[in-house]
Amino acid sequence: MKKLIGSLSALLVGCMGMPESVSPVQNFEIDQFLGKWYEIARLDHSFERGMSQVSAEYSLRDDGGVKVLNKGYKAENQEWKEAEGKAYFVGSQNEGYLKVSFFGPFYSSYVVYELEENYQYAFVSGANTDYLWLLSRSPEISAEVRQKFIEMSADKGFDTESVIWVDHSEAMKGE
Repeated sequence: MKKLIGSLSALLVGCMGMPESVSPVQNFEIDQFLGKWYEIARLDHSFERGMSQVSAEYSLRDDGGVKVLNKGYKAENQEWKEAEGKAYFVGSQNEGYLKVSFFGPFYSSYVVYELEENYQYAFVSGANTDYLWLLSRSPEISAEVRQKFIEMSADKGFDTESVIWVDHSEAMKGE
């Protein structure tokens, strides 16, 4: 039993780090980060595989944390999927380093390592270089932001050749 608890603890701790090449932004202001973000790009992982029109909505929780509502369209099933989670600052509230959970007591890192000064786009990492997102306040970004994301992320060790560019064409029709 001790071995199982030790293995589980190691797994959980491993989800709370960040890549050595990544540093969270400083002077982070959660009030400016709240609201709707469009997922523009990501590295593939099972919990978003095959999804388009992905967005995240952040709002304050009564307990001081952040409510996270992720939504995406799964064309294969022709249905919308939602996942509600919660996030809390790991250290200082002026640092873009949070832990997020969608599955009970299990948390993963959420590290904002690049943030446009007016909070119009954000580059986000997970605990390691397998997790990467580009978020934007609008479903389209400029070629300059796209290039900056690819170059900065590649320099930090992310596999930018495997980045998935999220289709928001249907979302834009309704806006």
